[in-house]
Amino acid sequence: MRTNEKRVMEKQKENIALITGASRGLGEAISEILASKGFHTILVAKTVGALESLYDKIINKGGTASVLPLDITNEEAIKKSCIMIYERWGRLDLWAHTAINAPALSPVEHIDSREFKKTLEVNVISTSRLINNLSPLLKKSKKSKAIFFDDPVSRKKYHTSYGISKISQMHLVHKWKEENSKKNPSIF
Repeated sequence: MRTNEKRVMEKQKENIALITGASRGLGEAISEILASKGFHTILVAKTVGALESLYDKIINKGGTASVLPLDITNEEAIKKSCIMIYERWGRLDLWAHTAINAPALSPVEHIDSREFKKTLEVNVISTSRLINNLSPLLKKSKKSKAIFFDDPVSRKKYHTSYGISKISQMHLVHKWKEENSKKNPSIF
């Protein structure tokens, strides 16, 4: 994990946000916005070069960030990363989950089974693992939030693999929200 140590130490009371899928698109935009609002952003993705570029952008604008290269399909790496986050910050105030796998479009009878399996692994199983491991960190915060994003395109023709994974992912999220309706974190 690469961190701007001096700035992080000066701002121990700032809010801590973890963004999974931070290397591009929605995750990158959310990371920049949160950093501009005073959050220390923990940038998570597999793509180290893109994370370092985003890190530099945030630091150059006066924000603080840490780079955490992580394959969210690696359960052991998730556990180790959560322990590291706990040891360093003791909590998470916000988790924005934007990491997804969007497979190639195809008719149902041509779905590639390897790609479908990868999509389920990233979009559903990894989300479950992340919830399991990040939940204790979110509960350590006085008022934390977990944010997920549904995707209406997943219901369109030829988006079957992606659609199944997003429906399953959002069902998982809705059930977690239901089970924690009167507890921390708030789930959106």
